Amino acid sequence: MAPDRVDFDQFVAARSTALLRTAYLLTRDHALAEDLLQTALAKAWFSWSRVTGHPEPYVRKILLNTYNSWWRRRWNGEHATDELPESGVPDGTDAVDAGNDLWDAMGRLPRRQRAVVVLRYFEDLTEAQTADLLGCSVGTVKSQTSKALAKLRIDPALAEDTHETTEERA
Repeated sequence: MAPDRVDFDQFVAARSTALLRTAYLLTRDHALAEDLLQTALAKAWFSWSRVTGHPEPYVRKILLNTYNSWWRRRWNGEHATDELPESGVPDGTDAVDAGNDLWDAMGRLPRRQRAVVVLRYFEDLTEAQTADLLGCSVGTVKSQTSKALAKLRIDPALAEDTHETTEERA
């Protein structure tokens, strides 16, 4: 005699705790055990009309087969460790910080030097175009550019401290 759907509900009410314990022992994770049991019971429900005799061994077999198929599909190549094996991907905040440092340093330049650097390096104008815009000679553009770059090289916000960088890496 094949069990009907009412028998399935009674079976789940009576045996789900024991089946959940089996699923937990297989997965060693409560949430995964619940998922495993729910998947196994769903598979059993669809084939419940074909179950003859005592249904628990049949459902346990479905539970084990489902667990084995999950284990085969799960990628086991990554394991949690206390130490990171490689450095992370830069998130771009260093570039933003460096950009802020650059703009802070640019703000400390005299106006004419700042204008020359912006026009030459950010607007990508030639020395002659920059001189025309500023109303000065090409020689003035060259000298102001040289002075501005010298100030930017020694600006504390842009100076790299190789000693700290070496200590941070150690």
